[in-house]
Amino acid sequence: MNIDAEKPYFKGRGAQVNPHNKFLKDVYVKEHDEGIDDWEETDHKTTFLFDRSKSIVNKVDSPDVGMAYSLNPYQGCEHGCTYCYARNSHQYWGYSAGIEFERKIIVKQDAPALFKKFLEKKGWDASTISLSGNTDCYQPAERKFKLTRQLLEIALAYKQPIGMITKNSLILRDLDLLSEMAKLNLCMVYVSINSLNEDLRQVMEPRTTSAKQRLRVVEELSKAGIPMGVMVAPLIPGLSDHEIPKILKAVAQAGAIKAGYTVVRLNGAIAQIFEDWLRKNFPDRFDKVWHMIQSCHGGNVNDSRFGDRMRGDGNIAQMIRDNFRLHAKRNGLNINEISLNHTLFKIPSNQTSLF
Repeated sequence: MNIDAEKPYFKGRGAQVNPHNKFLKDVYVKEHDEGIDDWEETDHKTTFLFDRSKSIVNKVDSPDVGMAYSLNPYQGCEHGCTYCYARNSHQYWGYSAGIEFERKIIVKQDAPALFKKFLEKKGWDASTISLSGNTDCYQPAERKFKLTRQLLEIALAYKQPIGMITKNSLILRDLDLLSEMAKLNLCMVYVSINSLNEDLRQVMEPRTTSAKQRLRVVEELSKAGIPMGVMVAPLIPGLSDHEIPKILKAVAQAGAIKAGYTVVRLNGAIAQIFEDWLRKNFPDRFDKVWHMIQSCHGGNVNDSRFGDRMRGDGNIAQMIRDNFRLHAKRNGLNINEISLNHTLFKIPSNQTSLF
């Protein structure tokens, strides 16, 4: 893979390249810097694109992701996490998994209406629906469009159980709704924290909130009675896996009762994006980190086998697994399961059925 170290580094963006979309036949190449035509690559401002979807809730068939249904009001994510598995899905929309994933954000403006329509389907059993199964529902776009808040308002009105995962402190804006849902045992929240190192966070997840702020989120939501978990994901061998003891101690002290992890896997276009990022930011550690990732996936940087793809296998993956289990136990995490109430679901009496 050819990495051009002479190209400028785009601060505030995780990906520094735009890999070719495998679903597109044509490839556009800039051959001369002195060309007079506008070139999209130089513009890295975020733009919002509006989509009218036919549905908004998706059934999740993968057996190892911990959710049955997901709901994503946005596609693409300005957070810019270099390793994000959702990057590949941006290609289905005709964009690159690289910088375009971070700056071309698709806003599903009909999400609230489609959510109501889904909940009123005959036979719906009120299974837990996870917000942010793909991209973060509290990414910066949410401050402007407020789709996630509308979805929570609907969930509360219908008494629909909701699971959430985020790495953005904007979730505190909706503490009023989440508190009311928690009183009825209708919600649980996971916060993603994979490093306490702010220097690493700024280059790996450039537009996310700091770990300190995420710990504050855990603490405030926990105090409000909302069951809290933390995903230490993804752990990057040789770069962040040594932080497991510190992270688990910090999240337990903040009030988390559950913790999980994944080992980074670089499937599809993410491999090129992450390799480029790792070479540019940690050239002295590149070989070590890259080979350690490969050792967790049978000599590759990705393993698609269910059951192994999230945790990896081999000696390094086993050491990470043992270390995580040890410190989770030491900090009193994962003792009890979080179980939401599915018996309260009811279409509001003032809501006209769509069927």
